[in-house]
Amino acid sequence: MKRKLAEDWMISFLPEIWDALRAAAEADLTLAQAIVDSAGVIVQSADLTTCYDERGAKYELPKYVLCEPTNLVRDS
Repeated sequence: MKRKLAEDWMISFLPEIWDALRAAAEADLTLAQAIVDSAGVIVQSADLTTCYDERGAKYELPKYVLCEPTNLVRDS
């Protein structure tokens, strides 16, 4: 599952924006805001699902890359 998530991140974004969005998604709110500001990312939605870079390119992040899934069955 983690490998699939990592592949989705790498395919969808330019490396600089990918790094910034991934770091912001894993950080607390204050640090996340500093990360996206320094990368020139404009956050359109509060949950980071829709963002733009300085050139106006739109980045749509699926919710499953922003949080751990809650509906999976674990093997025993």
